[in-house]
Amino acid sequence: MGIWKQIATYLYLRKKDEETPNTTWIKYMHGINRLSILLFLFALIVIIVRLLFKK
Repeated sequence: MGIWKQIATYLYLRKKDEETPNTTWIKYMHGINRLSILLFLFALIVIIVRLLFKK
């Protein structure tokens, strides 16, 4: 599975594979992964804004 497909799956942009097990631990893992991706994207936006509006 490619990186873009994984990101789309974590962010609910793509339907997940029906063959994967649906356990509580998998849900926790995907929740933490989703949170880390969103925080990373937020940090990238902050860095870009700071670079663009640097005095």
